[in-house]
Amino acid sequence: MSMHGRGGPMGAMSRDARAQREQNASAPVIPHLFRRVAELFRPFRAPLIITGVLVISSAALTVIPPLLIEVAFNQGLFPKTGGPNMSLLVTMVVLMIAIWIVSAGLGVGQTYLTQTVGNKVMGALRVRLFSHLQAMELAFFTRTKTGIIQSRLQNDVGGVAGVLSNTVSTVLGNTVTVLAAFVAMLILSWQLTLVAVIMLPLMVIAQRKVGQVRARIATKTQESLSEMTAITQEALSVSGIMLAKSFSQQGAEVARYDKENKVQIGLQVRQAMSGQWFFAMVQVFLSSIPAVIYLVAGFLITGGVNVTIGTIVAFTTVQARLLFPLMNVMQVGLDLQTSQALFARIFQYLDLMPAITDAPDAVRVDAAKLGKVEFDDVTFRYPGSGEAESPTLSNISLAIEPGQFVAFVGPSGSGKTTLSYLVPRFFDVASGHVRFAGTDVRELTAESLLANIGIVSQETYLFHATIAENLRYAKPDASQAELERVAKAASIHDTIASFPQGYHTLVGERGYRLSGGEKQRVAIARVLLKDPSVLILDEATSSLDTVSERVVQKTLDKAARNRTTITIAHRLSTVVNADIIFVIDAGRVVERGTHAVLMKKKGLYAKLVAEQDDLRQAR
Repeated sequence: MSMHGRGGPMGAMSRDARAQREQNASAPVIPHLFRRVAELFRPFRAPLIITGVLVISSAALTVIPPLLIEVAFNQGLFPKTGGPNMSLLVTMVVLMIAIWIVSAGLGVGQTYLTQTVGNKVMGALRVRLFSHLQAMELAFFTRTKTGIIQSRLQNDVGGVAGVLSNTVSTVLGNTVTVLAAFVAMLILSWQLTLVAVIMLPLMVIAQRKVGQVRARIATKTQESLSEMTAITQEALSVSGIMLAKSFSQQGAEVARYDKENKVQIGLQVRQAMSGQWFFAMVQVFLSSIPAVIYLVAGFLITGGVNVTIGTIVAFTTVQARLLFPLMNVMQVGLDLQTSQALFARIFQYLDLMPAITDAPDAVRVDAAKLGKVEFDDVTFRYPGSGEAESPTLSNISLAIEPGQFVAFVGPSGSGKTTLSYLVPRFFDVASGHVRFAGTDVRELTAESLLANIGIVSQETYLFHATIAENLRYAKPDASQAELERVAKAASIHDTIASFPQGYHTLVGERGYRLSGGEKQRVAIARVLLKDPSVLILDEATSSLDTVSERVVQKTLDKAARNRTTITIAHRLSTVVNADIIFVIDAGRVVERGTHAVLMKKKGLYAKLVAEQDDLRQAR
């Protein structure tokens, strides 16, 4: 959600949009693009082969009736001697109808197979892209709009659906039809065939030019769709709606969406109209050929060439068969050129390499040393920051023993939360070591590391699902008894039981049907169900009112028992009982000790405590 104003978030949003467009415009060309698209079909070779046989058979059958027409005219209706040969006519008509019936049946089977394969390929591509994005590091998502990512999954993959579903059958079927029709035309009259195909090379050149224009428009269209998706995601989320209403900015949000929508409309019209004159001229040319054929046939007959009426009728029938397949092939050619932009955007994401991955020889967490966390001379810079900038964390060294309750405190922006992000390896250190259970986190498998860490953050995220489903996110096979046990431990069971639908109560998007304290306690219950050896509490009570804070703090105290607990504290009253407090300032540990020891030092910690006491008394 963004507000409007010069230099404010709205300006930042437009800068983000421009940056994204520049990124798309300057994206490198994907090498071997068509080969990579073809590889998507590799798992479906068997149905594709069957489809190919059906398509070729169906296409080949469609050019036989015109040849039968020549026989029907020359030998059935107008034989050289006598009246019409009715027996031959009946045979020709029955054969033609039988061919059309068989061809129609083959077409139905071919359509089923191509649609099935195409949609399965599209579905596999979408899941592959979603899975790849899940593997990306946290930094990727902090620098990329959620709406932009959603657009790649929905708009870009959806945009190539038609190409994936129809290209094989359309290209193969219509190419075979065109070739078969061309052969049939040559059999009937090579002179008339030359007249019919003389303009085809020019049409191919023109089609290529139109395709290049469409590809450029398609790229701009997808960028605009990405921006519309981002606006929708921002403005129509619960937080976005509340912000817009609280500042009476609904009209401004509608105007922002309308502006991008008008851009999208213009691009869609441009894309639809690009090439229309080309296809109109192609249609005029192909539709005019029969009339030209009649004229040329007259010249041939006048010149002594033997051209029968059956030949002329059969030729024009075959040529009519050439019209739609040829236009379809050209249309698919344009679609393929247009879809290059979409495939390039998809593969651009698939080619991104996650910055944080398991080492080839990664090991599992040593269960015998669970709960021990160490920082050894750790220095950290956020991805994208230059070497000239001061590091976010500098030369941090500290040790946390199993079962200890430690706190990171310090001024806002000092690096407390960043320090906690290094334990589950959301980011990698620039230098030094972060060790979990005695092993550098870079040498551990992500699955075993994260399985032993539970995180409760200031901004609790709940899905638009039932309370039970949100709890089972930590343990999908948890029984009802287990849910009630952790809910009781988190002091939320009685509240849940008071709802008419109990644990089957829908919490609403991001849990908006629950109060802040209730959401936090559900989040704590979810972490308890996971039962991690290390619990990280990231300012878990700072956004709560005093009453809710006390309830949640008691819950957290119970949750922290018998496990290592790292808390990032804003309200220092919550950490007075910590085993050790680390005071962070400008990315460095400047003090460490218990509350009593630090108060005696009269350093930064004592100053922060005094400031909060003064603020509390002022209220």
